[in-house]
Amino acid sequence: MGIDIRGDGRIAEVVIDVPPVNALPADDWFALADAVRTAAADPTVAAVMLTAAGRGFCAGVDLKELHHSTDNAALIGVNRGCFAAFAAVYDCPVPVVAAVHGYCLGGGVGLAGTADIVVAADDATFGLPEVDRGALGAATHLSRLVPHQLMRAMVYTCRTITAQELHRFGSVLEVVPRERLAATSRRVAEEIAAKDPLIIRRAKESLNGIDPVDIQRSYRYEQGFTYELNLAGVSDRARQSFLDRDGR
Repeated sequence: MGIDIRGDGRIAEVVIDVPPVNALPADDWFALADAVRTAAADPTVAAVMLTAAGRGFCAGVDLKELHHSTDNAALIGVNRGCFAAFAAVYDCPVPVVAAVHGYCLGGGVGLAGTADIVVAADDATFGLPEVDRGALGAATHLSRLVPHQLMRAMVYTCRTITAQELHRFGSVLEVVPRERLAATSRRVAEEIAAKDPLIIRRAKESLNGIDPVDIQRSYRYEQGFTYELNLAGVSDRARQSFLDRDGR
C-alpha cells in the first residue's frame, strides 16, 4: 500500500493505494511526485498511467493529519507535497493518462486537471469541497476540466460533477463501466506508446509551452489563501465540522 510503480515495457503505471479513501498525507504526496518522476525517467517509457486502488481515485488531503498538528508544519508539508505532485504530473516528459473511478475530490482534481488525458469510470464524480473544509486550491486545475463559470459555481457551492458531464465538455476522453476502466486506459496509453517516443516527448513539451495559464504559479497563489485561512482560525473549525460529520 502507499504509492507504487508498476512497469510494463513502454507504459509505466503509478498506483495510489492509501486506505481507506486515498486521502493522502504530506509524505504520500511527495512519494507520488517521486513515483511519477521515476516512472518517466526510464527513456523506454512512452506513457504513464495514473491509477488508484480502492473505492475512489483520490479524496484529496488527509485532513486528520492537519487537524492533529500542533503547529503549521503539517500545513506547509501538505501544501508543498500537493504542489510537487501536481507539478510532477504536469511536467512529466511523457503523456499521463489518469484512470479515474469513484470520487475525485480536492487533490484528486489537481491530479486529473494536470494529466494529459482523463479516462473515467461511469461512477466517477469530480469536485472541490475545499470551501467546506476551510481551504482553497485546485480551482486552477478544475478550470482545465470545466468551463469557467461552472468552475466558480463548483468552488462556491462544493457541488460535484459527473464523468458523463465532463465527457460532454471534452475534458474526459471516454466514460466506461468500472470493470473496463483499466483496459480502456491502457488502450489509450498503448496508442500513445506506439508513436515515435522522441516525437511524443517533444509534443508534450510543446503543448506545455503553449498553455495560456501558468498553472503552477496560479495554484501557488491559491495556496496562499489556504494558509491565510488557517492563520485566521476558520480552517480548524471547518475541518472539525467535517470530521465530526464524517466519523472517520
